[in-house]
Amino acid sequence: MKTTQDILRAAKAAASQLRTLDSQTKNAALCRMADDLEASANEILRANAEDVERAKGVLSEVMIDRLKLDEKRIKGMAKGIRDVALLPDPIGAVLDETTLPNGLVVTKKRVPIGVVGIIYESRPNVTSDAGALCFKSGNVCVLRGGKDAAQSSFAIVKSLRNSLKKMGLNENFINVVEDTSRQSATELMTAVDYVDALIPRGGAGLIRACVENSKVPCIQTGTGICHVYVDEHADFDKALSIIENAKTSRPSVCNAEEVCLIHETVAKDFLPVLKKRLRDMRKEKGLPCVELRCDSAALAILGEETGVLAATETDFDTEFLDYILAIKIVASADEAIAHIGAHSTGHSDAIVSENAELCEKFALCVDSAAVYLNASTRFTDGGEFGKGCEIGISTQKLHARGPMGLEELCSYKYIVKGTGQVRV
Repeated sequence: MKTTQDILRAAKAAASQLRTLDSQTKNAALCRMADDLEASANEILRANAEDVERAKGVLSEVMIDRLKLDEKRIKGMAKGIRDVALLPDPIGAVLDETTLPNGLVVTKKRVPIGVVGIIYESRPNVTSDAGALCFKSGNVCVLRGGKDAAQSSFAIVKSLRNSLKKMGLNENFINVVEDTSRQSATELMTAVDYVDALIPRGGAGLIRACVENSKVPCIQTGTGICHVYVDEHADFDKALSIIENAKTSRPSVCNAEEVCLIHETVAKDFLPVLKKRLRDMRKEKGLPCVELRCDSAALAILGEETGVLAATETDFDTEFLDYILAIKIVASADEAIAHIGAHSTGHSDAIVSENAELCEKFALCVDSAAVYLNASTRFTDGGEFGKGCEIGISTQKLHARGPMGLEELCSYKYIVKGTGQVRV
């Protein structure tokens, strides 16, 4: 087993070579990676089955679903790589050019960051997404997945590296840390001589540990305490479809809804139909029911029963990643906006309303990376936003915000051309 330091040294040595690759070579390699990933499906699925078996009794069912791969998901991963290949190469793009009075030509060009470290948890698709995005944007990546998905990640990286080798390219353009202990994470966080940027992708604990302990510049991706506010001017059918999709389509991901806010003037009419949609109708269809955790006003309308409980204060600050929804009744849109400002993680928040003026106010006042007007929060995704795939959802405001694709994995530098000028 290679040590983390060996991997970091190899990654650093490969960085200058990768930044000189032309677009045609990179795109051809990406297409080869996608083909080989599909061809390696049986090997990857065997490795994934080992991870899933170890996770039983340790992770919840929805988290195991997030971990589990099948042929459809592998094809989706391959499609993400092909989509990246089709996108314009960001490297070398001229962002600005100015000729100074002294004749100097100052050109601002987009360049790779260099070596990017990614620490993530139990989502195997992050491995291929991160590898493809970093490679296309000219960055060498050092991937450090969680132990829950270790065998899956190793098998995926093996396939990607084999593709590079077949193309006559340096396989160290894409690297995976084989040690899944805390020590390897610490080594990445402190690798100031080798890693130019660190991106954590996972739960609140992982992200907090990286932000607080990393000596390497850290791009903060966020947990998703996402809200849907149902306004007094909401179309109920739209609201029900949006909420069910945002909560249940894949509850284990960061863009899933965790909190529903409802205007008090429609709460008595809306809450019973919401309960019917999320519990009664789903039970009839054999689908998982959503547990509703209600504030006192909402509970007074629905009444406490199986699956309808009194919310605690912490429920409005919890990323459940499960079939659980916290519900609060608010007196106005301003109160909804204030609640979101106090409790949101700045990821994705939505309003359902037919009042266009109010929607614009909501969009202006809610300070999240993605704000939705009459649409599900589940669209906050690199693929859905036309970026091919994503390396994470940034909830910070410097450099990158929202789904991080190719451009967000770049920096820039100034190239200054002269004819012998000296400064007086």
